[in-house]
Amino acid sequence: MTKQKIVIIGAGQAGLALGRELSVRGVQFTMLDAGSAVGQSWRDRWDSLTIFTPAKYSSLPGRALHGPPHQSPTKDDVAAYLTAYAEQFALAVRSGVHVSRVSSSQGRYLLETSAGPIEADVVVVATGPNTRPFIPAAAGTLDATIVQLHSSDYRNPSSVPEGDVLVVGAGTSGTQLALELSASHRVTIAGRPTPPIPPRVSRLFGAIQWRIINTVLTRSTPMGRKAARGFFGRGAPLIGVGVPDLVKAGVQRVGRFTGTQDGMPVVDGAGVLEPSSIIWATGYRPDFGWIDEVALDQAGWPDTERGVAVDAPGLFFVGMPFQYAVSSGLLGGVARDAAYVAARIAERVENSGETDGPIPIPVRTSQIA
Repeated sequence: MTKQKIVIIGAGQAGLALGRELSVRGVQFTMLDAGSAVGQSWRDRWDSLTIFTPAKYSSLPGRALHGPPHQSPTKDDVAAYLTAYAEQFALAVRSGVHVSRVSSSQGRYLLETSAGPIEADVVVVATGPNTRPFIPAAAGTLDATIVQLHSSDYRNPSSVPEGDVLVVGAGTSGTQLALELSASHRVTIAGRPTPPIPPRVSRLFGAIQWRIINTVLTRSTPMGRKAARGFFGRGAPLIGVGVPDLVKAGVQRVGRFTGTQDGMPVVDGAGVLEPSSIIWATGYRPDFGWIDEVALDQAGWPDTERGVAVDAPGLFFVGMPFQYAVSSGLLGGVARDAAYVAARIAERVENSGETDGPIPIPVRTSQIA
């Protein structure tokens, strides 16, 4: 059994930011990631995906994400950036290692992984919020002839068969997909769109907008604490797209998906529809059942104090939605959370008397391309 002092699970933006923060503090660690290479989870998203924030507000600590400052980077831009980030800061990642369970044993943590068991004094979960795609249970009662795809499986319009398409979910991702598909399919979008933030507003008031979500709406302000209480029950605002775009593209808008009737989807305001395909742009749900020690809040997220697990010494989290601010789940907002968690880990290491130094990585590191 391999024994390590600190193990970070996940080498996405949160894990890499934390790794860099630990490195500058001289703290040794091992980082595991289920992907085949750094940035792979971004490469696997749909072809035309762009992130919600412009390049100006999408950098991790120590390295800028280059590009037009008010333009949103593509998913491939982000994947390349994360790869270069890991290379610049020599963040050795054990790629292709899946962690299936974390449990405690005699004051340490036992990780069951595809590379064998690992013991650790400190475990940091940086797997991100997009681990378990959510599809309504009623999807199982749809007619077998209807092709169903979650947005995480969608790649481009050619991956969707000919015929009418129903996109369920009117958030930014659902709206982007509906617009893209409208050029080659007859598209209906189901759901109630949230208020939009138009591109022109982002360009003119981007600094103010970022200040609000990064420094005003935090768990340290009354306004932020109020926002946090309802954060997981409301959809995020539409960013860069809106209802006028759907109207212009000829996308039919209907109410929410409510269930099925005779194998066909039923939506508010339009009744029974007969699409050939359904794209579930219904987001993700937290999945932490593989961690034995974690206490969850009412929304299913770990109960923490800014990423420090409550009642589970040595267990930390980074990259969770609204971990400290609305921006916590974004590329440009994770740095502060990573720095805070790294400082708490460094304190723990110092108190334990652990010496600094490089940690050996006995298996292959991630591919840096």
